[in-house]
Amino acid sequence: MAGIKLVVGLGNPGPEYVGTRHNVGFAVLDRLASIYGAAFKKTRLKALVAVIRVDDLTVTLAKPQTFMNLSGRAVRSLLQAHRLSPDVMLMVYDDLDLRLGQLRLLPRGSSGGHKGAESVIAAVGTTEFPRLRIGIGRPDGDAADYVLSPFLPAEAETASAVIDRAVAAVECVIREDLARAMNKFNRRW
Repeated sequence: MAGIKLVVGLGNPGPEYVGTRHNVGFAVLDRLASIYGAAFKKTRLKALVAVIRVDDLTVTLAKPQTFMNLSGRAVRSLLQAHRLSPDVMLMVYDDLDLRLGQLRLLPRGSSGGHKGAESVIAAVGTTEFPRLRIGIGRPDGDAADYVLSPFLPAEAETASAVIDRAVAAVECVIREDLARAMNKFNRRW
């Protein structure tokens, strides 16, 4: 597999979604952009885009602005505009099936029921692209309300720490490769 050239964080646009569980993909990209001194800019590609340099590698960060369930529209546009294949894209998103604080890097796979991931898979026509799933835990009640809610004060420290680890995992995938990053970041916490 070629190196990662595009990192897509999934989330919902708008200030009312900032800090919600469903927007951890955006939070990871915001932190990466901040670290590398990059700013997100609006594009005609249905996404906010920032470009960072990690060592001597240029990587595009993208936050689709199509709302979670339609993320694939923006991702397809981004891949086409940059003439990239899905295998050089890393998708970062929340996962109800992982406990809060847990990360899982995968080289490919199904959507696992995640509507944003389903949209991307349908739009790009393959499951053959790497992804970083960030655990947000599963609620006892309604999952739809849960994913759109902010982290509780008692969860804030763990949520911030997992975003930091996710940033480190993305940097490791870019600098080294997916297999090494999986070995470092897929262990249980």
